[in-house]
Amino acid sequence: MSDPAVEDFTVEQVKAGLEDGSILLVDVREPNELAVERIPGAVDFPLSTFDPSALPDPEGKRLVFTCRSGRRSVAASKAAQEAGLPYDAHMAGGILAWKEAGFDTENG
Repeated sequence: MSDPAVEDFTVEQVKAGLEDGSILLVDVREPNELAVERIPGAVDFPLSTFDPSALPDPEGKRLVFTCRSGRRSVAASKAAQEAGLPYDAHMAGGILAWKEAGFDTENG
């Protein structure tokens, strides 16, 4: 099987998609990280217990993975694709890039 491709979404694309309802953002960071801060509107789905079959139904939205810096979100996307799911996008740079862009976070 070929290596699954993962599309990089910018934080600006993700923010716009969250605002217009076209993106479902799935945060694969761990509960202790999520308790500190999170991106408003993101769905928690820790990578340590990642089960692609249990991912939320995006209901017509584009499912995009995120994490701290972008490494785990790529792994989540590849795992989902290997399970036969069409989820091939992640937010490049993760929550670090989100904050660097000046976008708001909330306490977990």
